[in-house]
This record gives sequence, structure tokens and C-alpha cells, in this order.
Amino acid sequence: MTVSSSTNLASYSGNGSTTVFAYGFKIFADSDLTVTLVNDTTGVETTQTLTTHYTVSGAGTNSGGNVTFGSAPASGNTVKIERILPHTQTTTYTENDAFPSQAHEDGLDRLTMLTQQAPA
Repeated sequence: MTVSSSTNLASYSGNGSTTVFAYGFKIFADSDLTVTLVNDTTGVETTQTLTTHYTVSGAGTNSGGNVTFGSAPASGNTVKIERILPHTQTTTYTENDAFPSQAHEDGLDRLTMLTQQAPA
């Protein structure tokens, strides 16, 4: 896969009934997403906790997936779904092994995603 889009954020208005919110970008693991509720009046941001407040589907899928809340975010809140990768290098190469093209491409994709989250 190539990283053909710089999108790493999705936001939605809470309405008290919707519990499923889509994100349209690749993540490698559920924990690569940071989900925040932003109070539209005060601007206060409350980071939600994976498996406590929401679950994630679609990790590893190029087109993204969904964040599903256990309880629908209330009206007056914005749901912010952002890809924030840890600054780690997770690819291991073994000397004299066949070239691991998929692992190599994933490593380059990860690096590209990390540069996208750096301040402009």
C-alpha cells in the first residue's frame, strides 16, 4: 500500500443517538487512534479510553474502519478521531533472509504517517 492521503483526522457532531463513527485512513493497531470528545461550548477535550468508552474495527485495513461507542456522544460534543502513532520502529530485519517486501512497505507507510502527524 502507499499512503496516498494526508488525512489522519475525522470529526463528527454528537447527537445522543449515533454510536458508530467512521475513519477513512489506515491504522496498524486499534491503539493507533486517539478518540476525544470536545465540548462545543467550552472547548474542553476529554480523551476517551479504548475498550472502556469505545472499540475500533478496521485496523490494518487500507480504507479505515469504525469507532463504536458504548454510549452515544451527546449533542453539543464533537467526536474527534485522530491517528497518532507511537514514535517507534517496529520492523525487524534478519540478515540473509529473503527481502520482506510487505514489512518493508509497512515500515515506510508508518514513517510517512509519522511525518504527517508532525507540526507543519
